[in-house]
Amino acid sequence: MASVVLSEAEKLYIVHGVQEDLRVDGRGCEDYRCAEVETDVVSNTSGSARVKLGETDILVGIKAEMGTPKLEKPHEGYLEFFIDCSSNSPELEGRGGEELGTDIANTLYRVFSCENSVDLKSLCINPREHCWVLYVDVLLLECGGNIFDAISIAVKAALFNTRIPKVRVLEDEEGTKEIELSDDPYDCIRLNVDEVPCIVTLSKIGYRHVVDATLQEEACSLASLLISVTSKGAITSMKKVGKGSLDPESIFEMMETGQRVGKSLHIALQKILDEEESLGTSRPKVGFLG
Repeated sequence: MASVVLSEAEKLYIVHGVQEDLRVDGRGCEDYRCAEVETDVVSNTSGSARVKLGETDILVGIKAEMGTPKLEKPHEGYLEFFIDCSSNSPELEGRGGEELGTDIANTLYRVFSCENSVDLKSLCINPREHCWVLYVDVLLLECGGNIFDAISIAVKAALFNTRIPKVRVLEDEEGTKEIELSDDPYDCIRLNVDEVPCIVTLSKIGYRHVVDATLQEEACSLASLLISVTSKGAITSMKKVGKGSLDPESIFEMMETGQRVGKSLHIALQKILDEEESLGTSRPKVGFLG
């Protein structure tokens, strides 16, 4: 992962500020940086979104294609995640970018393994034969800290924007089945993203923890906790990262903070998505490929 080199004096300044609930950029320990969210930014996808969280810049495109249901889940479609770490950071070139991409993909698979996160049964066309497969492509344009949270926000926004064509299964007298796609672009399936979790990363700095850490703050943290939280505050998965250790009391405090901050994050994100949706095609496109 991209990182910065800080002197001991700079680290001490950041750590002491966090203990006083005053970070270098003026935020409190539970405050996110200003986020920019824009959907429908890539034309040749079923759904897309771009999220800028501070200096972190993420682009997500989702493509719906027909496939065959998995043997263990014949009545469901499924999601596939692909991560491209094309950030301009030298540390993300070659093997470093591949390892980070694999780590992000595995985290997303784990987050979306929760049964109710996405209604996969609505993606089934014909049990055991045909289903929709959602290929989620994540492009890391810029790494400015807290990439897991930014990616989860972008994925949820892109899923909200995704439109899947409605299909009909026709069967002739011989029992041969044919699939007919609707030609009407407005005759489509929209996914319910109410239960889609967002990741809240809590970084332990000194005796306290912060959300939405910058690269400088990540350099001062030896351990972080990634918590996926639903809009109702339910924790669906947790993952500890970093070389340092976390005591049980700290973990419980971080879980409580994650639930509280996660609920607020979902409310703010859904408000933005609903406002953008209400503007329809008349909204000005100001972001990527606008």
